[in-house]
Amino acid sequence: MKVTESTSHYDNLEQMDLLDLLHNINTEDKKVPLAVEKVIPEISALVEKIVPRMEKGGRLIYIGAGTSGRLGVLDASECPPTYGVPFDVVLGLIAGGDKAIRKAVENAEDNPDQAWKDILEYGFNTEDTVIGIAASGTTPYVIGGVKSARSSGLLTGSITCNPASPLSMEVDHPIEAVVGPEFITGSTRMKAGTAQKLILNMISTSVMIKLGKVKGNKMVDMQLSNAKLVDRGTKMIREATGLDEETAKGLLISEGSVRKATEYFYKNQK
Repeated sequence: MKVTESTSHYDNLEQMDLLDLLHNINTEDKKVPLAVEKVIPEISALVEKIVPRMEKGGRLIYIGAGTSGRLGVLDASECPPTYGVPFDVVLGLIAGGDKAIRKAVENAEDNPDQAWKDILEYGFNTEDTVIGIAASGTTPYVIGGVKSARSSGLLTGSITCNPASPLSMEVDHPIEAVVGPEFITGSTRMKAGTAQKLILNMISTSVMIKLGKVKGNKMVDMQLSNAKLVDRGTKMIREATGLDEETAKGLLISEGSVRKATEYFYKNQK
């Protein structure tokens, strides 16, 4: 039996006291970062290959179904506002299309040819990286997608929560975070989903740092899409330049980013 389908360590959940339920869920959740820690070498090996490819114009593409697909879409959608990259530099594709983000699309994950078709809608770049996300490691949509990507010369990786899964066998860089049985048997939106989210955070964050999208520890290329982010950017500029708040904010608005504003300031100090 696959680990992700193994029977929960807990029984008669409906009879548990509420506090016991919450404490037991938390007990299981604590196992997740330890499982992720074990696969840091595999994450590092994948990121080391992704960065130079993206420096040459390659994209980072996540493919998944259900919870796994939604987590990929989430991570990808947060890269433009956080790091100022175009929306298609990091892509999240989910079986069934965008409508599947909110409502499950029946049988969408069973088509092994669809993921590659979805990728090709965004064009083809030999420097792209495709990462398949599937807790079980058996999803046809994901396996078919990475197989086609790999045979086309793209770099491939995977994030799964079962050891030696079919998906892992089809990629260059498999990452297997084995978190054990779920609190509710088979409910991989829980520990497996948390592990996948942590790994996606690690991949995209480390890639963007290595691509120069962070200076010091600041998001210097973030989009100024709301008042909170304008205030945050103003504070960054004040800390970097010593300008007063009004001048710093005006410079930020006129230049459009923290990076450009600070570069403008120091260029005109000479």
